[in-house]
Amino acid sequence: MAKSKIVFACTECGGETLKWQGQCPHCGAWNTLTESVAAPASGGRYAAWSGTAEVQLLSEVQAEDVPRDSSGIEELDRVLGGGMVRGAVILIGGDPGIGKSTLLLQALASMGATRPVLYVSGEESPQQIAMRASRLAVDAGKVRLLSEIRIEAIMAVLKRDRPEVAVIDSIQTLYTDQATSAPGSVTQVRECAAQLTRMAKQSGTTLLLVGHVTKEGSLAGPRVLEHMVDTVLYFEGDSHSSFRMIRAVKNRFGAANELGLFAMTERGLKGVSNPSAIFLSSWRDDVAGACVLVTQEGSRPLLVEVQALVDDAHGFQPKRLSVGLEQNRLAMLLAVLHRHAGVACFDQDVFLNAVGGVKITEPAADLALILAIVSSLRNRPLPAKLAVFGEVGLAGEVRAVMRGQERLREAAKLGFTRAIVPLANRPRQPIEGLEVIAVERLEQAIDYCRS
Repeated sequence: MAKSKIVFACTECGGETLKWQGQCPHCGAWNTLTESVAAPASGGRYAAWSGTAEVQLLSEVQAEDVPRDSSGIEELDRVLGGGMVRGAVILIGGDPGIGKSTLLLQALASMGATRPVLYVSGEESPQQIAMRASRLAVDAGKVRLLSEIRIEAIMAVLKRDRPEVAVIDSIQTLYTDQATSAPGSVTQVRECAAQLTRMAKQSGTTLLLVGHVTKEGSLAGPRVLEHMVDTVLYFEGDSHSSFRMIRAVKNRFGAANELGLFAMTERGLKGVSNPSAIFLSSWRDDVAGACVLVTQEGSRPLLVEVQALVDDAHGFQPKRLSVGLEQNRLAMLLAVLHRHAGVACFDQDVFLNAVGGVKITEPAADLALILAIVSSLRNRPLPAKLAVFGEVGLAGEVRAVMRGQERLREAAKLGFTRAIVPLANRPRQPIEGLEVIAVERLEQAIDYCRS
């Protein structure tokens, strides 16, 4: 009997080497090589899905609109770009217990009424899934269920039944006979995902893959997994909150960074049609250190309350802490505030928080953060019914941001009467009920809030 060949595979790029090294020789990442057993050379395990391709001119290829099928859940369709594309492979990741299986079971129960669907479970027994369906009160009578982790058996069922939508829960539990390493290893995840992806493209079945995440929050397995699929969705949320957010970080059939908001209830996940009202439910305009930011998540403008707390530092090193906002950008904004507005916080502890558990990464939050810091430092609330957005540069200038008109209309719709915006985002036509204060420098915005 031939001796198994041991290789070390990189969890970032999937590259293999014959001996362990501290640094991957392929991508340069450190401490990412894990031991696995090399797959035997079979020569033709992809032959059934591969065909002879012909060279053709790009101008001769007909560009057609991609038809989309609804998942039955409006917020999920929004994140996917309007619905699911046939033959697409969608990877959904998130923390344990956040609601991945719940959402997909709800979607399959809705789609099962009009099209053939299949739920492949490698983690739970059929009885557990039936109990979840009963608890969610969904009509899962037409959802076909398969409890299997061997990829060859799953592929045989997919070829035989030809479902339009299939859920694989989860990709880390599957294994193939072509590799002898344990399920969840780099080799197994890469091989199983490659075979499923080729099958989806050839048969037109839409695949929804559930992926585990590491303790750092990234998807477990090789980085090549995210490159193989068409769409990558991340579930976000606080365990102490009933709200869940699903964000698209990659989408070949739609816009990335789209955001869908759900509320976790006894009957499962329910879409939230007006998330701004949720994030501002406890907002008060008479509190120092609170400012309403108009942020943009994909095509959707959101109004989020950002809070700042500035207090005397009692230690040798003042603290700088932000929750839901970029930590490094906070230090930069404090330096700009001191240099160009004369407001010093070098002897103060500064804490920032985005209310509602939302994560804000766009630089349009700069101006709102600075005004919240100044309000807390002076212990004076900002003007009532005020919404703010704008990027602040190192020279103290307030720069324009994308989709300023949509942000202003969303603020006016929710009853805000004032808005501080960059000069380049000043609307050409006045917006009814909204006074727009256009500023070019950081000092102008601070002076307006001081008056």
